[in-house]
Amino acid sequence: MNAIINWLKNSFAPRMNTINNNVWVLTLKDSIMQILPFILLGSLFCVLAILNDYFPSLPSFWTPFGWTMSKISLFVAFLIPFNLMEKKKLRKQRIIAGLTGLILFLIVVTPKVIADKTIGFSHSSLGAGGMFIAIFCGIFTGYVMSLFGKFSFFKENSVIPDFVRAWFDSMLPIGIVICTGWIAVLIMKIDIYNIILSIFSPIAAFMETPYGFVLTMFLSCFLYSMGISGWVLTPATKPVFLAAITANVALAASGAAVNATNLNVVTAEVIYSAYLWVGGVGCTLPLVIMMMRSKSTSINALGKACLVPGIFNINEPVVFGAIAWNPIMMLPMWLQGIILPAIIWVFTKVIAIAPIPAIVFDMWYCPFPLSTWITTRSFTGLILLGIIIAVSTAIWYPFFKTYEKQKMEEETYKEIPAKAVTAAE
Repeated sequence: MNAIINWLKNSFAPRMNTINNNVWVLTLKDSIMQILPFILLGSLFCVLAILNDYFPSLPSFWTPFGWTMSKISLFVAFLIPFNLMEKKKLRKQRIIAGLTGLILFLIVVTPKVIADKTIGFSHSSLGAGGMFIAIFCGIFTGYVMSLFGKFSFFKENSVIPDFVRAWFDSMLPIGIVICTGWIAVLIMKIDIYNIILSIFSPIAAFMETPYGFVLTMFLSCFLYSMGISGWVLTPATKPVFLAAITANVALAASGAAVNATNLNVVTAEVIYSAYLWVGGVGCTLPLVIMMMRSKSTSINALGKACLVPGIFNINEPVVFGAIAWNPIMMLPMWLQGIILPAIIWVFTKVIAIAPIPAIVFDMWYCPFPLSTWITTRSFTGLILLGIIIAVSTAIWYPFFKTYEKQKMEEETYKEIPAKAVTAAE
Protein backbone atom coordinates (compact mmCIF):
# COMPACT_ATOMS: atom_id res chain seq x y z
CA MET A 1 0.00 0.00 0.00
CA ASN A 2 2.84 2.39 0.83
CA ALA A 3 4.41 1.78 -2.58
CA ILE A 4 1.10 2.64 -4.28
CA ILE A 5 0.68 5.79 -2.19
CA ASN A 6 4.24 6.90 -2.97
CA TRP A 7 3.64 6.40 -6.71
CA LEU A 8 0.36 8.31 -6.53
CA LYS A 9 1.94 11.12 -4.54
CA ASN A 10 5.17 11.50 -6.49
CA SER A 11 4.12 10.60 -10.03
CA PHE A 12 0.36 10.49 -10.63
CA ALA A 13 -0.78 13.50 -8.58
CA PRO A 14 1.78 15.97 -10.03
CA ARG A 15 0.72 14.99 -13.54
CA MET A 16 -2.96 15.40 -12.68
CA ASN A 17 -2.24 18.79 -11.13
CA THR A 18 -0.47 19.79 -14.34
CA ILE A 19 -3.61 18.89 -16.29
CA ASN A 20 -5.80 20.60 -13.71
CA ASN A 21 -3.81 23.83 -14.08
CA ASN A 22 -3.69 23.76 -17.88
CA VAL A 23 -5.04 27.02 -19.31
CA TRP A 24 -7.63 25.23 -21.47
CA VAL A 25 -8.91 23.06 -18.62
CA LEU A 26 -9.06 26.08 -16.31
CA THR A 27 -10.97 28.00 -18.97
CA LEU A 28 -13.55 25.23 -19.38
CA LYS A 29 -14.00 24.83 -15.62
CA ASP A 30 -14.29 28.56 -14.99
CA SER A 31 -16.77 29.02 -17.83
CA ILE A 32 -19.03 26.28 -16.50
CA MET A 33 -18.71 27.57 -12.94
CA GLN A 34 -19.76 31.06 -14.06
CA ILE A 35 -23.11 29.83 -15.37
CA LEU A 36 -23.98 28.18 -12.03
CA PRO A 37 -26.05 31.18 -10.81
CA PHE A 38 -28.35 30.70 -13.81
CA ILE A 39 -28.54 26.95 -13.14
CA LEU A 40 -29.32 27.55 -9.46
CA LEU A 41 -31.99 30.12 -10.30
CA GLY A 42 -33.40 27.74 -12.90
CA SER A 43 -33.49 25.07 -10.19
CA LEU A 44 -35.56 27.38 -8.01
CA PHE A 45 -38.04 28.08 -10.82
CA CYS A 46 -38.26 24.35 -11.55
CA VAL A 47 -39.14 23.64 -7.90
CA LEU A 48 -41.70 26.48 -7.88
CA ALA A 49 -43.27 25.01 -11.03
CA ILE A 50 -44.65 22.29 -8.76
CA LEU A 51 -47.12 24.96 -7.57
CA ASN A 52 -48.53 25.22 -11.10
CA ASP A 53 -49.82 21.67 -10.74
CA TYR A 54 -51.93 22.69 -7.74
CA PHE A 55 -52.66 26.33 -8.55
CA PRO A 56 -53.29 26.63 -12.33
CA SER A 57 -54.15 30.31 -12.02
CA LEU A 58 -50.55 31.17 -11.09
CA PRO A 59 -48.20 32.37 -13.86
CA SER A 60 -46.18 29.49 -15.27
CA PHE A 61 -42.78 29.22 -13.59
CA TRP A 62 -41.55 27.30 -16.63
CA THR A 63 -41.24 30.64 -18.44
CA PRO A 64 -38.44 32.08 -16.24
CA PHE A 65 -36.96 28.56 -16.14
CA GLY A 66 -36.67 28.79 -19.93
CA TRP A 67 -34.89 32.15 -19.72
CA THR A 68 -32.29 30.88 -17.23
CA MET A 69 -31.56 27.15 -17.31
CA SER A 70 -32.58 26.78 -20.97
CA LYS A 71 -30.06 29.35 -22.24
CA ILE A 72 -26.86 28.08 -20.60
CA SER A 73 -25.25 26.89 -23.85
CA LEU A 74 -25.47 30.43 -25.21
CA PHE A 75 -23.60 31.66 -22.15
CA VAL A 76 -20.91 28.96 -22.41
CA ALA A 77 -20.28 29.72 -26.09
CA PHE A 78 -19.55 33.32 -25.06
CA LEU A 79 -17.62 32.61 -21.85
CA ILE A 80 -15.06 30.09 -23.13
CA PRO A 81 -13.32 32.42 -25.63
CA PHE A 82 -13.85 35.36 -23.26
CA ASN A 83 -12.11 33.58 -20.37
CA LEU A 84 -9.36 32.18 -22.60
CA MET A 85 -8.40 35.68 -23.73
CA GLU A 86 -8.37 36.76 -20.08
CA LYS A 87 -6.05 33.91 -19.08
CA LYS A 88 -3.75 34.46 -22.06
CA LYS A 89 -3.51 38.15 -21.12
CA LEU A 90 -5.20 39.28 -24.33
CA ARG A 91 -7.82 41.33 -22.51
CA LYS A 92 -8.48 43.70 -25.41
CA GLN A 93 -9.88 40.81 -27.46
CA ARG A 94 -11.98 39.17 -24.76
CA ILE A 95 -15.35 40.81 -25.51
CA ILE A 96 -14.93 40.39 -29.25
CA ALA A 97 -13.81 36.78 -28.78
CA GLY A 98 -16.86 36.02 -26.65
CA LEU A 99 -19.26 37.55 -29.16
CA THR A 100 -17.57 35.67 -32.00
CA GLY A 101 -17.98 32.39 -30.13
CA LEU A 102 -21.65 33.18 -29.67
CA ILE A 103 -22.10 33.83 -33.40
CA LEU A 104 -20.34 30.59 -34.37
CA PHE A 105 -22.52 28.63 -31.96
CA LEU A 106 -25.69 30.11 -33.48
CA ILE A 107 -24.44 29.28 -36.97
CA VAL A 108 -23.79 25.65 -36.00
CA VAL A 109 -27.20 25.11 -34.35
CA THR A 110 -29.19 26.92 -37.08
CA PRO A 111 -29.77 23.84 -39.31
CA LYS A 112 -30.95 21.85 -36.30
CA VAL A 113 -33.33 24.62 -35.23
CA ILE A 114 -34.76 24.87 -38.76
CA ALA A 115 -35.12 21.08 -39.08
CA ASP A 116 -37.01 20.88 -35.79
CA LYS A 117 -39.20 23.86 -36.78
CA THR A 118 -38.56 25.47 -33.39
CA ILE A 119 -37.55 28.93 -34.49
CA GLY A 120 -36.75 31.38 -31.68
CA PHE A 121 -35.29 30.96 -28.25
CA SER A 122 -37.03 27.79 -27.11
CA HIS A 123 -34.88 25.18 -28.85
CA SER A 124 -33.19 22.60 -26.64
CA SER A 125 -29.79 23.28 -28.24
CA LEU A 126 -29.65 26.65 -26.46
CA GLY A 127 -29.91 24.92 -23.10
CA ALA A 128 -28.29 21.78 -21.74
CA GLY A 129 -28.78 19.95 -25.03
CA GLY A 130 -26.21 22.16 -26.75
CA MET A 131 -23.48 22.18 -24.10
CA PHE A 132 -21.01 20.05 -26.05
CA ILE A 133 -21.69 22.12 -29.18
CA ALA A 134 -21.08 25.34 -27.22
CA ILE A 135 -17.84 23.95 -25.78
CA PHE A 136 -16.60 23.01 -29.26
CA CYS A 137 -17.50 26.43 -30.71
CA GLY A 138 -15.96 28.22 -27.75
CA ILE A 139 -12.70 26.26 -28.00
CA PHE A 140 -12.42 26.76 -31.78
CA THR A 141 -13.10 30.49 -31.48
CA GLY A 142 -10.68 30.86 -28.58
CA TYR A 143 -7.97 29.04 -30.50
CA VAL A 144 -8.32 31.23 -33.59
CA MET A 145 -8.52 34.44 -31.56
CA SER A 146 -5.42 33.48 -29.54
CA LEU A 147 -3.46 32.80 -32.75
CA PHE A 148 -4.07 36.40 -33.80
CA GLY A 149 -3.82 37.83 -30.28
CA LYS A 150 -0.69 39.84 -31.02
CA PHE A 151 -1.28 40.30 -34.74
CA SER A 152 -1.62 43.82 -36.10
CA PHE A 153 -1.93 45.42 -39.52
CA PHE A 154 -0.16 48.47 -38.15
CA LYS A 155 3.31 49.26 -36.90
CA GLU A 156 3.95 50.10 -33.26
CA ASN A 157 4.63 53.78 -34.06
CA SER A 158 1.43 54.19 -36.10
CA VAL A 159 -0.44 57.44 -35.48
CA ILE A 160 -3.80 55.65 -35.76
CA PRO A 161 -5.59 55.57 -32.35
CA ASP A 162 -5.34 52.29 -30.43
CA PHE A 163 -9.09 51.62 -30.42
CA VAL A 164 -9.24 52.00 -34.23
CA ARG A 165 -6.28 49.64 -34.63
CA ALA A 166 -8.03 47.14 -32.35
CA TRP A 167 -11.15 47.26 -34.56
CA PHE A 168 -9.24 46.46 -37.74
CA ASP A 169 -6.95 43.90 -36.13
CA SER A 170 -9.94 41.99 -34.75
CA MET A 171 -11.68 41.79 -38.10
CA LEU A 172 -9.33 39.10 -39.47
CA PRO A 173 -9.83 36.44 -36.72
CA ILE A 174 -13.55 37.26 -36.51
CA GLY A 175 -13.83 36.83 -40.26
CA ILE A 176 -11.95 33.50 -40.16
CA VAL A 177 -14.24 32.08 -37.47
CA ILE A 178 -17.50 33.27 -39.02
CA CYS A 179 -16.55 32.34 -42.59
CA THR A 180 -15.42 28.89 -41.44
CA GLY A 181 -18.80 28.30 -39.84
CA TRP A 182 -20.69 29.79 -42.77
CA ILE A 183 -18.88 27.75 -45.42
CA ALA A 184 -18.86 24.48 -43.45
CA VAL A 185 -22.41 24.55 -42.10
CA LEU A 186 -24.51 26.62 -44.48
CA ILE A 187 -22.72 26.16 -47.84
CA MET A 188 -21.10 22.70 -47.62
CA LYS A 189 -24.01 21.45 -45.46
CA ILE A 190 -21.72 19.71 -42.96
CA ASP A 191 -23.83 18.64 -39.98
CA ILE A 192 -21.39 19.77 -37.29
CA TYR A 193 -24.13 19.65 -34.66
CA ASN A 194 -24.78 15.93 -34.98
CA ILE A 195 -21.11 15.11 -35.65
CA ILE A 196 -20.16 16.61 -32.28
CA LEU A 197 -23.04 14.87 -30.53
CA SER A 198 -22.03 11.56 -32.08
CA ILE A 199 -18.52 12.03 -30.69
CA PHE A 200 -19.66 12.81 -27.15
CA SER A 201 -22.83 10.70 -26.97
CA PRO A 202 -20.86 7.50 -26.17
CA ILE A 203 -19.53 9.23 -23.04
CA ALA A 204 -23.05 10.13 -21.92
CA ALA A 205 -24.34 6.66 -22.82
CA PHE A 206 -21.56 4.96 -20.86
CA MET A 207 -22.08 7.18 -17.82
CA GLU A 208 -25.75 6.15 -17.83
CA THR A 209 -24.76 2.51 -17.27
CA PRO A 210 -24.09 1.00 -13.84
CA TYR A 211 -20.40 0.62 -14.72
CA GLY A 212 -20.14 4.19 -15.97
CA PHE A 213 -21.93 5.56 -12.92
CA VAL A 214 -19.62 3.69 -10.54
CA LEU A 215 -16.49 4.62 -12.50
CA THR A 216 -17.41 8.33 -12.58
CA MET A 217 -18.10 8.45 -8.84
CA PHE A 218 -14.97 6.43 -8.06
CA LEU A 219 -12.82 8.84 -10.08
CA SER A 220 -14.25 11.78 -8.12
CA CYS A 221 -13.37 10.11 -4.81
CA PHE A 222 -10.02 8.84 -6.07
CA LEU A 223 -8.84 12.26 -7.22
CA TYR A 224 -10.27 14.06 -4.20
CA SER A 225 -8.45 11.71 -1.82
CA MET A 226 -5.23 13.08 -3.30
CA GLY A 227 -6.28 16.68 -2.83
CA ILE A 228 -7.20 17.09 -6.52
CA SER A 229 -10.58 18.77 -6.88
CA GLY A 230 -13.24 16.75 -8.67
CA TRP A 231 -13.90 19.91 -10.68
CA VAL A 232 -11.16 18.67 -13.04
CA LEU A 233 -13.85 16.31 -14.39
CA THR A 234 -16.42 19.09 -14.81
CA PRO A 235 -15.91 19.74 -18.56
CA ALA A 236 -16.81 16.09 -19.24
CA THR A 237 -19.40 15.43 -16.53
CA LYS A 238 -21.40 18.64 -16.16
CA PRO A 239 -22.81 18.68 -19.72
CA VAL A 240 -23.86 15.04 -19.26
CA PHE A 241 -25.52 15.77 -15.90
CA LEU A 242 -27.39 18.76 -17.31
CA ALA A 243 -28.56 16.94 -20.44
CA ALA A 244 -29.70 13.97 -18.34
CA ILE A 245 -31.79 15.98 -15.87
CA THR A 246 -33.20 18.15 -18.67
CA ALA A 247 -34.41 14.97 -20.39
CA ASN A 248 -35.98 13.81 -17.11
CA VAL A 249 -37.76 17.14 -16.66
CA ALA A 250 -39.02 17.13 -20.26
CA LEU A 251 -40.34 13.60 -19.86
CA ALA A 252 -42.15 14.46 -16.65
CA ALA A 253 -43.58 17.66 -18.14
CA SER A 254 -44.83 15.84 -21.26
CA GLY A 255 -47.30 13.80 -19.24
CA ALA A 256 -45.76 10.53 -20.46
CA ALA A 257 -45.44 7.56 -18.12
CA VAL A 258 -42.39 8.17 -15.94
CA ASN A 259 -40.60 5.14 -14.56
CA ALA A 260 -37.15 3.79 -13.80
CA THR A 261 -36.61 2.51 -17.34
CA ASN A 262 -36.88 5.88 -19.07
CA LEU A 263 -35.32 8.22 -16.49
CA ASN A 264 -31.62 9.02 -16.18
CA VAL A 265 -29.89 8.19 -12.90
CA VAL A 266 -26.59 9.97 -13.52
CA THR A 267 -27.62 13.53 -12.71
CA ALA A 268 -26.38 16.12 -10.26
CA GLU A 269 -29.74 15.81 -8.48
CA VAL A 270 -29.20 12.11 -7.69
CA ILE A 271 -25.56 12.59 -6.77
CA TYR A 272 -25.53 15.82 -4.78
CA SER A 273 -29.12 16.33 -3.65
CA ALA A 274 -31.15 13.13 -3.38
CA TYR A 275 -29.03 10.21 -2.27
CA LEU A 276 -25.28 9.98 -2.70
CA TRP A 277 -22.83 12.56 -1.39
CA VAL A 278 -24.14 13.27 2.11
CA GLY A 279 -21.78 15.89 3.51
CA GLY A 280 -19.87 16.25 0.25
CA VAL A 281 -18.01 14.04 -2.23
CA GLY A 282 -17.23 10.71 -0.58
CA CYS A 283 -20.25 10.85 1.77
CA THR A 284 -18.17 12.29 4.61
CA LEU A 285 -20.85 13.51 7.06
CA PRO A 286 -21.04 10.09 8.81
CA LEU A 287 -17.26 10.28 9.25
CA VAL A 288 -17.51 13.80 10.71
CA ILE A 289 -20.06 12.59 13.28
CA MET A 290 -17.72 9.74 14.27
CA MET A 291 -14.86 12.21 14.63
CA MET A 292 -16.93 14.37 16.96
CA ARG A 293 -17.29 11.39 19.30
CA SER A 294 -13.63 10.40 19.09
CA LYS A 295 -11.46 9.96 22.18
CA SER A 296 -8.57 11.51 20.27
CA THR A 297 -8.31 15.20 21.13
CA SER A 298 -7.15 16.28 17.66
CA ILE A 299 -9.73 14.19 15.78
CA ASN A 300 -12.50 15.35 18.10
CA ALA A 301 -11.60 19.02 17.57
CA LEU A 302 -11.42 18.58 13.80
CA GLY A 303 -14.79 16.81 13.74
CA LYS A 304 -16.49 19.62 15.64
CA ALA A 305 -14.97 22.19 13.28
CA CYS A 306 -16.18 20.23 10.25
CA LEU A 307 -19.79 19.67 11.38
CA VAL A 308 -21.46 22.88 10.18
CA PRO A 309 -19.71 22.89 6.78
CA GLY A 310 -20.51 19.18 6.47
CA ILE A 311 -24.23 19.75 7.05
CA PHE A 312 -24.15 22.07 4.02
CA ASN A 313 -22.12 19.51 2.02
CA ILE A 314 -18.84 21.40 2.21
CA ASN A 315 -16.19 18.85 3.12
CA GLU A 316 -12.83 20.40 2.24
CA PRO A 317 -11.96 20.74 5.98
CA VAL A 318 -12.41 17.02 6.71
CA VAL A 319 -10.89 15.87 3.42
CA PHE A 320 -7.73 17.94 3.76
CA GLY A 321 -7.65 17.49 7.54
CA ALA A 322 -8.04 13.71 7.76
CA ILE A 323 -8.33 11.97 4.38
CA ALA A 324 -6.04 13.43 1.69
CA TRP A 325 -2.80 11.45 1.46
CA ASN A 326 -3.72 9.46 4.58
CA PRO A 327 -3.41 5.80 3.45
CA ILE A 328 -5.75 4.61 6.21
CA MET A 329 -8.58 6.95 5.18
CA MET A 330 -8.04 7.08 1.41
CA LEU A 331 -9.14 3.47 0.90
CA PRO A 332 -12.59 3.83 2.51
CA MET A 333 -13.18 6.96 0.44
CA TRP A 334 -12.47 4.94 -2.71
CA LEU A 335 -14.89 2.27 -1.47
CA GLN A 336 -17.60 4.91 -1.01
CA GLY A 337 -17.24 5.76 -4.70
CA ILE A 338 -17.73 2.11 -5.70
CA ILE A 339 -20.28 0.66 -3.27
CA LEU A 340 -22.71 3.56 -2.78
CA PRO A 341 -23.39 4.28 -6.49
CA ALA A 342 -23.97 0.57 -7.03
CA ILE A 343 -26.57 0.54 -4.24
CA ILE A 344 -28.32 3.58 -5.71
CA TRP A 345 -28.42 1.98 -9.15
CA VAL A 346 -29.92 -1.23 -7.76
CA PHE A 347 -32.63 0.52 -5.73
CA THR A 348 -33.62 3.05 -8.41
CA LYS A 349 -33.22 1.00 -11.60
CA VAL A 350 -33.21 -2.74 -10.79
CA ILE A 351 -35.46 -2.92 -7.72
CA ALA A 352 -37.09 0.49 -8.11
CA ILE A 353 -38.07 1.22 -4.52
CA ALA A 354 -36.98 4.86 -4.67
CA PRO A 355 -37.76 7.47 -7.35
CA ILE A 356 -35.28 9.12 -9.69
CA PRO A 357 -35.48 12.95 -9.49
CA ALA A 358 -37.27 14.61 -12.40
CA ILE A 359 -36.80 18.24 -11.38
CA VAL A 360 -33.77 20.49 -11.69
CA PHE A 361 -32.28 21.08 -8.26
CA ASP A 362 -28.59 21.91 -8.50
CA MET A 363 -28.46 23.44 -5.01
CA TRP A 364 -25.82 21.04 -3.71
CA TYR A 365 -25.43 23.04 -0.49
CA CYS A 366 -29.00 22.22 0.64
CA PRO A 367 -28.75 19.87 3.66
CA PHE A 368 -29.83 16.24 3.53
CA PRO A 369 -32.55 14.95 4.02
CA LEU A 370 -34.33 18.19 3.07
CA SER A 371 -32.86 18.07 -0.43
CA THR A 372 -33.91 14.42 -0.75
CA TRP A 373 -37.51 15.31 0.03
CA ILE A 374 -37.53 18.28 -2.37
CA THR A 375 -36.11 16.26 -5.28
CA THR A 376 -38.09 13.05 -4.74
CA ARG A 377 -41.13 13.96 -2.59
CA SER A 378 -41.07 10.33 -1.52
CA PHE A 379 -40.76 8.44 1.76
CA THR A 380 -39.08 5.60 -0.10
CA GLY A 381 -36.48 8.14 -1.24
CA LEU A 382 -35.79 8.91 2.42
CA ILE A 383 -35.49 5.18 3.10
CA LEU A 384 -32.86 4.83 0.36
CA LEU A 385 -31.02 7.81 1.82
CA GLY A 386 -31.05 6.03 5.20
CA ILE A 387 -29.58 2.90 3.57
CA ILE A 388 -26.81 4.97 1.96
CA ILE A 389 -25.93 6.63 5.27
CA ALA A 390 -25.91 3.28 7.09
CA VAL A 391 -23.65 1.62 4.51
CA SER A 392 -21.38 4.66 4.37
CA THR A 393 -21.03 4.56 8.16
CA ALA A 394 -20.19 0.85 8.02
CA ILE A 395 -17.48 1.52 5.43
CA TRP A 396 -15.89 4.38 7.38
CA TYR A 397 -16.06 2.79 10.83
CA PRO A 398 -13.23 0.16 10.85
CA PHE A 399 -10.81 2.47 9.07
CA PHE A 400 -11.74 5.36 11.35
CA LYS A 401 -11.10 3.25 14.46
CA THR A 402 -7.67 2.30 13.12
CA TYR A 403 -6.90 5.95 12.40
CA GLU A 404 -8.20 6.97 15.84
CA LYS A 405 -5.99 4.40 17.56
CA GLN A 406 -2.98 5.68 15.66
CA LYS A 407 -3.69 9.30 16.61
CA MET A 408 -4.26 8.42 20.27
CA GLU A 409 -0.90 6.66 20.40
CA GLU A 410 0.77 9.72 18.87
CA GLU A 411 -0.90 11.98 21.45
CA THR A 412 0.17 9.66 24.30
CA TYR A 413 3.79 9.75 23.17
CA LYS A 414 3.68 13.54 23.06
CA GLU A 415 2.25 13.73 26.59
CA ILE A 416 4.96 11.54 28.18
CA PRO A 417 7.91 13.88 27.46
CA ALA A 418 5.79 16.86 28.54
CA LYS A 419 5.02 15.19 31.88
CA ALA A 420 8.70 14.27 32.32
CA VAL A 421 9.72 17.90 31.84
CA THR A 422 7.10 19.03 34.33
CA ALA A 423 8.28 16.50 36.92
CA ALA A 424 11.91 17.54 36.49
CA GLU A 425 11.02 21.17 37.15
